Amino acid sequence: MRNNNTGKLALMGLLTAILILFSFTPIGTIPIGPLSITLNTIPIAIAAIAMGPAGGAAMGAVFGILSFLQCLGIGVPSAMGAMLFGINPFLAFIQRFIPRLLDGFLVGLIFKGTKKAAGSVPAGFVTGFFTAFLNTLFFMSALILLFGNTEYVQGLIGGRNVIVFVCAFVGINAVFEMITTTILSGAIGAALHKARLLPFDKN
Repeated sequence: MRNNNTGKLALMGLLTAILILFSFTPIGTIPIGPLSITLNTIPIAIAAIAMGPAGGAAMGAVFGILSFLQCLGIGVPSAMGAMLFGINPFLAFIQRFIPRLLDGFLVGLIFKGTKKAAGSVPAGFVTGFFTAFLNTLFFMSALILLFGNTEYVQGLIGGRNVIVFVCAFVGINAVFEMITTTILSGAIGAALHKARLLPFDKN
């Protein structure tokens, strides 16, 4: 049990360090032509694979806090985050934090359920996909729910249907992020599983 807890703490520390590096430097972003693909969801997926809902939620919370700090210009600045913070700092925190926390928790459940049905390796790829998909879904849903009536977001929507706006706003970036996160998270999870370096994914 002690070794199990030590392993969890060590992995959480490593994933947190990676997430900080991704959030505070351009390393966490892959430019593909005009596109910009983020890797920030991958540590959440790995935490969910290794430690289930609790680990996924914890790493999601770390991502949420780092994302909020970007609204303040700490790390890689977020122009949208800065605008939302200027409108309502509390709601900006909720919009940045809760979606990532919920994302991590739910993909931990998804991994556990898929693992029982199909095994650990396929479950890793499924978890990677849903980590990116739910992150985008929850982030945009919170944006519309909390700031949809503001002049700033109404200007972004430009009179379009909300669903059309969301699809246009996240665009092909979201698709590439889902593909990237699915492949990398699944491959890393499979490698760690094969090397027997995930002794705590039974929780």
